[in-house]
Amino acid sequence: MATRGRAGTTTRGGETTIPAGEARLSADVHVPDGATGVVLFAHGSGSSRHSPRNVAVARVLHRQALATVLVDLLTPEEERVDLRTAELRFDIGMLADRLAAMVDWMVGEPTLGRLPAGLFGASTGAAAALVAAAARPDRVRAVVSRGGRPDLAGEALSQVRAPTLLLVGGLDEQVITLNEQAMVELGAVGELRIVPGATHLFEEPGTLEQVADAATEWFATHLRPSG
Repeated sequence: MATRGRAGTTTRGGETTIPAGEARLSADVHVPDGATGVVLFAHGSGSSRHSPRNVAVARVLHRQALATVLVDLLTPEEERVDLRTAELRFDIGMLADRLAAMVDWMVGEPTLGRLPAGLFGASTGAAAALVAAAARPDRVRAVVSRGGRPDLAGEALSQVRAPTLLLVGGLDEQVITLNEQAMVELGAVGELRIVPGATHLFEEPGTLEQVADAATEWFATHLRPSG
């Protein structure tokens, strides 16, 4: 059973609060026994840390000894504002700053600090993840984007040094084009994979499982502990 952790601490499967500038953000942290890496999730626009798709991917990562941190990028007050305006979910700069702050928090956290870190971003969260990866090149070792909008990362794309996997549904034609354009900026660190028969949310049978398997393989390869 999940237990509630104290603010700023990690439990084996609990809820905690992570400082990000002046904000305090709710997160679910799971650290499997013998964890070899940790993946911080950045959800898409209008979603939360309880996103069933991200939770499903996280469960597959756990089976491969990868810890996960699923976090709400907005405070409850900000969520209420965003429900009316839909503006904060597209504030990539703010979201990326918060992700970078969370990466810093993980480095200083006793359980997670020893683990190589990766970022998993969905939709607009993928842009924030890429900007954060560019800002923390010595700490972020890998990035995976699910149905992402890497184009929203702007100039930061060319500064990403972490191996980056872009996963896009084969029926998500507009997003495929945006990811193909992003690959030009990512250069050698980027890899684009198309999941046949999938739309933007990967709701078709078997498509989310393909995402989870590809992400797990990517992180397991690139988050190997040093030495």
